[in-house]
Amino acid sequence: MDLNLTGKHALVCGASEGIGRATAHELALLGADVTVLARRADALQEVVAALPHNGSQQHGWIAADVSQHDALRAQVEALAAGKPVHVVVNNTGGPPGGPAHTADATAFLDAFNKHLLANQTIVQAVLPGMRGANWGRIVNVISTSVKEPIVGLGVSNTIRGAVASWAKTLSRELAPFGITVNNVLPGYTETGRITQIIHDRAQTSGQSEADIIDGMRKTVPVGRFAQPAEIGGVIAFLCSPAAGYVNGVSLAIDGGRMQSI
Repeated sequence: MDLNLTGKHALVCGASEGIGRATAHELALLGADVTVLARRADALQEVVAALPHNGSQQHGWIAADVSQHDALRAQVEALAAGKPVHVVVNNTGGPPGGPAHTADATAFLDAFNKHLLANQTIVQAVLPGMRGANWGRIVNVISTSVKEPIVGLGVSNTIRGAVASWAKTLSRELAPFGITVNNVLPGYTETGRITQIIHDRAQTSGQSEADIIDGMRKTVPVGRFAQPAEIGGVIAFLCSPAAGYVNGVSLAIDGGRMQSI
C-alpha cells in the first residue's frame, strides 16, 4: 500500500490542537512537508517543533484568522507560490450550540464565513499548484450531523451540511485534474469541542457532566470516545496515494454510533 507523501506539501487548518494537530503529525509521519494554520502563533510554533522530521522535511506555520478572507487568501497564495500545496485539510472549530429556531441570522452568517467561505478561499488559493502537479487531496473535517442532525447544534448542523454539498460538487469538478475531495465525519472525540458540548448540555439539562459523558458513551457501540490520532490517521490515509480512487465520500469515524447506513 502506497502511503508515501514524501515530496508533497500539506496545509492543515485548525492545527493548534485536537484533530488538526493530530492530522499534522500523521501527515508528517508519511513524509509530507507540513504547514499548520491557526490563529495562535505561539501554539503553532510548538506544534511545528513537535512534528516528526526525517531530516529533509520542511515544516512551517501560518497564523491566520479564517474569517478574514482577503488576508487568508493572500497568506495562503504566498505560501503556495513558494512551495505548491498538494494536500489541504480544512478544519475549523464548530459554531456555538443552541437550537436552530432561536439562532440569530448573524450566527449562521458567521459560521458560513468561517467554514464554507474560508474553505473556498483556501482551495482557490492552492488549486493552481494542484492542477499543475495533476495531483491533489482536499479533506474537510465536518460532522456526523450531515447524515444525522445533532440535537442542540442547529447552526452547526446547517453549515456542516452546506460544506458537505460543496465538497461533493467539487469532487466531481476536480477529479479530472487528479484531485480528490472527501469529508470525514468525526463522532465523539476527546477534544476541546466535545468538552464544550458536554458543558452546554449539562447547563441546559441540569445533569452533571459525568452523567452526560456516561450517556454519550452508551450510545457508541465501542463504548468510548475517539482519540484525535484515530481521526487523524484516517484523514492521512485519504490524503495518501493509496486513496486515489476514493472521491466524493463523507466518511463517518464514530465508533458505530450513527444508526443510518
